[in-house]
Amino acid sequence: MTTETIISICLGIGLAASVGFRVFLPLFALSLASYFGIWELNESWQWIGSIGAVITFGVATVVEVFAYFIPYLDNLLDSIAVPLAAIAGTAVMVSTVADLSPEITWALAIIAGGGTAAAISGASGATRLTSTATTAGIANPVVSTVETGTSVVLSIFSIFLPIVAFILVLVIAFIIFRLYKKIKSRPT
Repeated sequence: MTTETIISICLGIGLAASVGFRVFLPLFALSLASYFGIWELNESWQWIGSIGAVITFGVATVVEVFAYFIPYLDNLLDSIAVPLAAIAGTAVMVSTVADLSPEITWALAIIAGGGTAAAISGASGATRLTSTATTAGIANPVVSTVETGTSVVLSIFSIFLPIVAFILVLVIAFIIFRLYKKIKSRPT
């Protein structure tokens, strides 16, 4: 496995994790990176770097970010975000992985990309649902701000420092796991 392959896998996993927080923001970041020649995508995925894709993902990002600041609409969005995140996580992974056979690329994309995005999106949705139940939605904009900020930071690190992004994903996964264990061990 070459260094380029390892870096491309770290990029894909970092962006997939970012997709778990906001579906369109990492796609917009990847689109911009491709458009400006910062990252070259696999041949059949180069359309992501077109001006049409940049505009489309940009508009979708703005709509998604603002929609998450509306209590109860954010919970509705979460209900469709998990499957969308799994698809988008798979897409960013398959579009960025370099020098692997198609079989390995797709398996890695589905498991690592789609799985990471779906797991983080599910945890994010559970956090918002808990916030809605305990604060009647008043704290949801704070949760949304943290999620959007995490998605932005993770997307930037993924594109410019993919190995650091991969480490951040491991940290985020550890935090989610610890919170899950803490919540699960509480008496009902």
